[in-house]
Amino acid sequence: MENKKLGIVLVGISSVLALLLVQLIGGMSTEAKALGCFENAACSKLQSGLSLTHFAFGFIGFMLALGFYLLFFSPSEEALLRRIEESKQKEIGEEKFSLVMKGLDVSEQEVIKAVREQDGITQSTLRLRTAMSKAKLSTVLSDLEKKGLIARQEQGKTLSVHIKEAF
Repeated sequence: MENKKLGIVLVGISSVLALLLVQLIGGMSTEAKALGCFENAACSKLQSGLSLTHFAFGFIGFMLALGFYLLFFSPSEEALLRRIEESKQKEIGEEKFSLVMKGLDVSEQEVIKAVREQDGITQSTLRLRTAMSKAKLSTVLSDLEKKGLIARQEQGKTLSVHIKEAF
């Protein structure tokens, strides 16, 4: 956002300075022609002033180009930082999930994977997805709840299962 503001300021200042410089050069050229300076070597002061204004024109052109770049083409630093942070958080979550999975048995891993894929899955759907008996699934869910990895909430006549830790 700051780049856009800076770009607008640079474009504005450059435009105003360019207009003033064009008027100055026009006035100096008219004066030089009136004095006959292009044929007369005594007008070196006026010619050096014209050279200086040409240099200033180049500088103003640079400022104008930089302003347009910052205004239209510069990627926002905030967006880049946000993308980097999201990527880092996702990577940390994956590492965390991998470590947690190493500490679980096969049945618990299967349940955690299914709940992670569909947070808020009902126990009946979870039973079908994992192909476990009601008793086995209930035992696994109780163990995972004791470990603080999942939470069960009432949802009608059944319970929905949610991941507690963000992976």
